[in-house]
Amino acid sequence: MTLLEVKNIHTYYGKIHALKGVSLEVHEGEIVTLIGSNGAGKTTTLNTICGITPAAEGQILLNGEDITHMRPHQIVQKGVVQSPEGRKIFSRLTVRENLELGAYARTDVRNLADDLELVYEIFPRLRERRNQVGGTLSGGEQQMLAIGRALMSRPKILLLDEPSMGLAPLLVRDIFRIISQLNTEQQTTILLVEQNAQMALKIAHRGYVLQTGKVVMSDTGEKLLADESVRRAYLGEH
Repeated sequence: MTLLEVKNIHTYYGKIHALKGVSLEVHEGEIVTLIGSNGAGKTTTLNTICGITPAAEGQILLNGEDITHMRPHQIVQKGVVQSPEGRKIFSRLTVRENLELGAYARTDVRNLADDLELVYEIFPRLRERRNQVGGTLSGGEQQMLAIGRALMSRPKILLLDEPSMGLAPLLVRDIFRIISQLNTEQQTTILLVEQNAQMALKIAHRGYVLQTGKVVMSDTGEKLLADESVRRAYLGEH
């Protein structure tokens, strides 16, 4: 079943035409990845879906409902939640306070303790650091906190923007393992933007290649990973 549908989206930054008719679908239970070079429009696509950078043209549907012109907080309440590029945690608040803020838009507060426990099970390091101020965490721990905070809102679809950015190779593997685990064990639907195209395509069911604000290719993760042009352009092969 199609959970999220983006139809012919055009987005501008002033006079700059950032997205030029982007269309994509994410089905329930999938990991779908967006790959492309810097400036291709990957983050802009996520921000447009979230209402942060509103679409000038086109349509965004969640379970068939038009969310194109909703405000960002309304889109979060509908179940579209982003873990942003650069983590953007609240550095002066504790780990627990950061996680609790992830649930600010929820009305079913009775289940918050259970959800907090689930996040601690997924990220045992956060349990150990729960009373520690967010700004003192390592880069990997901050990324875990950003994802955990997003999970506290019980997303229908989780948007992950560059989760491996700036992390050591060992931590990158950990983050991708956790993303796969969220999908397989928690049945979380994920739209993933990632510079590490090889790792992203390995765990994705399907992928889209963005180039200068347009989708130029789409296929299964496996087929994109094997495609010669993709390997040359995004995996550093010659």
